Amino acid sequence: MSVLFSELLVPGWAEGPEAKVGVGYTADATFNLPCHTAEPETFFSDNALTIASAKALCGGCPLKAQCLEGAISRQEPCGVWGGELFEDGRTIVAKRKAGRPRLTPVMNSVDEMELAS
Repeated sequence: MSVLFSELLVPGWAEGPEAKVGVGYTADATFNLPCHTAEPETFFSDNALTIASAKALCGGCPLKAQCLEGAISRQEPCGVWGGELFEDGRTIVAKRKAGRPRLTPVMNSVDEMELAS
C-alpha cells in the first residue's frame, strides 16, 4: 500500500465520513507506475512543457481514474494527479505565467495579416 504525505500529517485520515481516498497499490517487479519511475519534479513543475510531459505520462496509467479521484478528495494543493493539473485543491487548465496580465490581447502575425488585407 502506498503511504501518502497527508497520512503522516493527519492521524486517522482514512477513517470516518471525511475519509481521504488513496490508491491502494502494492508495487511488484512486473509493473511500475509512470509516477514511480519518473522524476518527482516532473509532476510539480511550473514549466508548461514539463507539465504537458507529466500529463502524457499519466495518459496510459491504469490507475489514472483512482489517482484523480484521490487527488480531488484530498484537495491536492498542486501538481499533476491523474492526468490533471491541480492548484489550490482544484483542477486548472494551465498555470498562469508570472507577472501582471495584459490589458489588451496580443495579436499574432496571422491576426495582423488579416487586419492588413
